[in-house]
Amino acid sequence: MERALYGSAGFFRRPEGPAGHFRTSVHATPLYAGAVARLLAETAEALPDVSEITLVDMGAGRGELLTSVLAALPDAGRLPDGRPVRACAVERAARPGGLDPRIEWSERPPAGASGLLFANEWLDNVPVDVAEVDEAGFARYVLVRPEDGAERLGEPVSGADADWLERWWPLTGPGARAEIGRARDEAWAAAVATLDAGLAVAVDYAHTADTRPPFGSLTGFRDGREVRPVPDGGCDITAHVALDACTGPGAELLSQREALQRLGVSGGRPPLSLAASDPAAYVRALAAAGEAAELTARGGLGDFVWLRQPVPGRGGSS
Repeated sequence: MERALYGSAGFFRRPEGPAGHFRTSVHATPLYAGAVARLLAETAEALPDVSEITLVDMGAGRGELLTSVLAALPDAGRLPDGRPVRACAVERAARPGGLDPRIEWSERPPAGASGLLFANEWLDNVPVDVAEVDEAGFARYVLVRPEDGAERLGEPVSGADADWLERWWPLTGPGARAEIGRARDEAWAAAVATLDAGLAVAVDYAHTADTRPPFGSLTGFRDGREVRPVPDGGCDITAHVALDACTGPGAELLSQREALQRLGVSGGRPPLSLAASDPAAYVRALAAAGEAAELTARGGLGDFVWLRQPVPGRGGSS
């Protein structure tokens, strides 16, 4: 999975980028970036002594989210209170040509930042091992052949991986499968640890202890279609995230629908009276309501899960 996604010929290093194959909330509508901009401003309000607020985009793709957030800020990349925003894209692919020069580009998040770290559909692409229960009732690693995706069972799961399964995803019965999320827990904890103060948010396809998929969720995507997850670099390989295992002290899990509604994104239709008094404004409001409805729809993007992890500052604020 690591090689297929991030190797020299890996899927995420392809020139068309992720947006060439699937549509995320970032690509769906500018309303999403506007909500992130408001969340950034809210986070900054709790950091009154920080002169520069940092926005870190984990798994930045080709910089689409940061570009849109900067455009949504009221004054040339500054917050409403006048403080400048440092925009940092974290991505293993090369920096795209023509990207806004204000956006920093790195394979790792900056250390010691204060502000908002935002990870939209990043953790589902942090590589995981897969476990499957054999006929004797033992959980074994699933081994896969890169050229065609053929699978066989390997050694029994042991050590820290076995401990993780027992704690977060107990497997019972032959054929039951799980994605071992320990690497994702560690990746998220390391990303959060780079913040001195502020808020870290992960948004992803996710499940919790009472909704684990009995046969796992590993799959592939290419050209907008779900495909077999062959790890040859030709498709995205992804698995839903056991996001409850990633939570730290004070963390909150909520649906994207609820998270965006808190940030003012609503799919409610504008009043018909506006159509009579200002038809152009009514049409704009109607279009925005449609876009908001897509972001918050049940059975669709609205079912994404947000993990909000506050990071207390040295003075105790967050």
